[in-house]
Amino acid sequence: MILYGAPMPAPNPRRVRIFLAEKGIDLPETAVSLMQREHKSPEHRARNSLGQVPTLVLDDGTAISETVAICRYFEETQPDPPLFGTTPVEKALVDMWVRRIEFILMTPVGNFWRHAHPRTAALLTQYKDFGESNREAYEGALRWLDQELAERPFVAGETYTIADICALTTVDFADWIGLPVGEEHGRVRAWHGRVSARPSAQA
Repeated sequence: MILYGAPMPAPNPRRVRIFLAEKGIDLPETAVSLMQREHKSPEHRARNSLGQVPTLVLDDGTAISETVAICRYFEETQPDPPLFGTTPVEKALVDMWVRRIEFILMTPVGNFWRHAHPRTAALLTQYKDFGESNREAYEGALRWLDQELAERPFVAGETYTIADICALTTVDFADWIGLPVGEEHGRVRAWHGRVSARPSAQA
């Protein structure tokens, strides 16, 4: 199988790399240059019609895209250590938190990146007022997450899961584009320290 991705700071390929590191799965990433727009090439669109990374191509030619779907494939093929929960309740809560992280935390980061950051100005028509408005939306998301983390050490509960991986890659990418976590979000900062200390965070 071949895993197509891109290096830091791209957050989505990093999700899969962290997940694989947590699982102890050695699968080198085949780089697709985002700067050279290789992800939009006909060759890559044949694997992923949206022209995105990461994409996992299995030995039989099946192509799986979307980070959580790729991670779920590896969860099924190598269940230990479990990163999607073990009981029906845990699995439901992890799914709930992954969705919340993607919609509440990651959406304003993506909107800011597309519409307010100079690196994307040549790629689309930017609506900078809208882009800048997402600073406030992201701050609101951090306040919400900070309150939630008062009740547990990790995003979805007592153990580290794919929800933490999704949140970590989002927060780190947000910091890289100019949306840092302020000192007022002490619980988020403490959580970030815990998950960043894991060896997998270097993936």
